[in-house]
Parts: sequence; structure tokens; C-alpha cells
Amino acid sequence: MKRPTIADIARRAGVSKGAVSYALNGQPGVSEATRANILAISKELGWQPNSAARALNGARARTIGLALFRPARTLGMEPFFMELISGIEAELADRSYALMLQVVTDHAQEIEVYRRWWGEGRVDGAFLVDLHLDDARVEAMRSLNMPVVVIGHPSQAGPLSTVWSDDGLAIRETVEYLVALGHRSIARVAGLPRLVHTTLRDQAFVQACQDAGPGRVEHLIVHTDYTGEEGARMTRRLLSSPRRPTAIVYDNDIMAVAGLSVAQEMVLDVPADLSIVAWDDSPLSQVVRPPLTALTRDIPAYGACAARQLLAQIAGEPVDLSVEDRPATLIPRGSTGPVRGPR
Repeated sequence: MKRPTIADIARRAGVSKGAVSYALNGQPGVSEATRANILAISKELGWQPNSAARALNGARARTIGLALFRPARTLGMEPFFMELISGIEAELADRSYALMLQVVTDHAQEIEVYRRWWGEGRVDGAFLVDLHLDDARVEAMRSLNMPVVVIGHPSQAGPLSTVWSDDGLAIRETVEYLVALGHRSIARVAGLPRLVHTTLRDQAFVQACQDAGPGRVEHLIVHTDYTGEEGARMTRRLLSSPRRPTAIVYDNDIMAVAGLSVAQEMVLDVPADLSIVAWDDSPLSQVVRPPLTALTRDIPAYGACAARQLLAQIAGEPVDLSVEDRPATLIPRGSTGPVRGPR
């Protein structure tokens, strides 16, 4: 079966295609009785406007773009992005907007995808995620004059609108909690070092450890690609070192669960021998034993906030250049506890 067209409606109504176009677009040129008849026939046939054709006429596509630079095979394993997208989708669905998602292999391809989508009228705006230091995408998106919201820290977003949360506060809360439990050797298994949020978390972690007192807390940061494999490898390296940390903070829940498995494999008791904290809470963090202490926030609400900001831009409404969401908060569970014995 083919998609119903304006010609099909015109044939059924016994009018010209021009009259159908006037009726469907709410323009004058047809009687109210004819308009009502045309609308009823279009509904009966299941006719919907063609988004590409509407774009050529300057109408909105009612679609938002999101290109993600990450392997497609790992995307479904990351609770953060799945929850973020669910929040975006919920807000867009309420406004009859759709989300167009594409996985890309690098930033050059991402820029090209956004340029093509915007040029062809496929999207009304886009999200930009995972900001890098000196990110070329910022200037490229600015030059397109397309509505854009960066989901990330404003320090590297240039003139683009941002929705963000203060990761530094969450890091400080975590370090202070671990120090209060007696930990004096704390490691951080971080994400990609070129990411802006990784850099900001690194800086906050070092500062929080230093603020605990001169020489009071030894600290170490290792960087990974966020996968469970890399999280496990770095955990083995840390736990095999002569100065084994008594606490490890992971940049996502996948790596934290992998780290817990490595600790158990090495016959270390969690939390007596090692305390573990996961960034971003998820069901995964709660079903393992012991359940993981985690930094939690309402990620779907974070995505919904970004969607509202972008839709407001598209509608031409005044928007704040920077919108700060609530920071993550620490939820202590069974994976953290006091240090056992002198170290």
C-alpha cells in the first residue's frame, strides 16, 4: 500500500489539489463545508504531511537531531545515555516532536550530519553532547545559525546555550565522605581525558584531596574509555600496586561494577578492604552485592530540561544562555565503609 497523497484526497472530494492544499493548511480559498469535507477525508485515508515537503515550504520539521560519537555496540549498555534520551523523548512527545538519532565515527562526520540535516530541513534544532576541550563543533554549530543546546558545562560552549550541573560539588561531597570514613589513599578511574567534564572532575578531585590537609590524602587518577573492560583493567593495576588505594571512585556504573568484580576476584572484601563509589546511579548499581554507593541524579529530568530549552529556542522565546540543573548527590550503600586496620 502506498502513502495517501493530496491527489487521492482531491479525487475523493471531487476538488482540485489546490483546494485540498488550501484546506489542509488552513488558508482561505475554500468554503467551510468543503474544508470540513476535505479534512474528514484526509483523516479517513490516514494522510500525514510530508516533512521534507513542509521543510521546502519553510514549515517546521518537528524533529530534533542528536548525533553521538561513540560505538553503537556500547550505546545500549550505558544507562546514562538511555535515561537522558528517555527524558528528551518524553518532553518532545508531549509537543509532537520526534528525535532523530545517528551514531557517528568522529566529530567531522558529526558536523557533516548536522549540516546536512539542517540544510535539508530535516531538523529544527539539535543537541550537542560530550564537549571536548577546544571543540571544533562549537564554532561549526554557531555558523549554521541552527537552534542548539549543549548538554554540558558552559566553559567550552562559546555562544551556544547550555544545560549543565556542577560536577565539582558532587566530587567534593564524595571525597569528604571517604575521608570521614578514614580513607587516606583514594583513586579515581575516570573517563576520556579530552572531555570537558572529565577535566573538571579531575580538577575538583585533586582540589578536594588537597583541601583535606597537606599530605593527608594520597590521590591518583587513571583514565579509560568508560568500558567495563577498561574499568576492570585499571582496577587490577591499582589493586596490584604496592600502595593499594583503600577507595576508588569510578566515572560510571559500568566500570564500578567491573571494579567490584575484580576486587572479589582478588579476594578483597568490599567495603572492609576497598570502598567503591559509582558515578551515576542505576539499577545495575543496586542489584550487585554489595550494592554500590553512588552519585545519583534525575537523568531523565536532565534530558527533559535540555529539550524544553531547545524547544523554547525553536519557538523564538527568550531563553537563558546557561541553565544549571541540580548536582548529583551521594547515596551511601554497602560498598563503602571505614578502613580496616592501620595502613
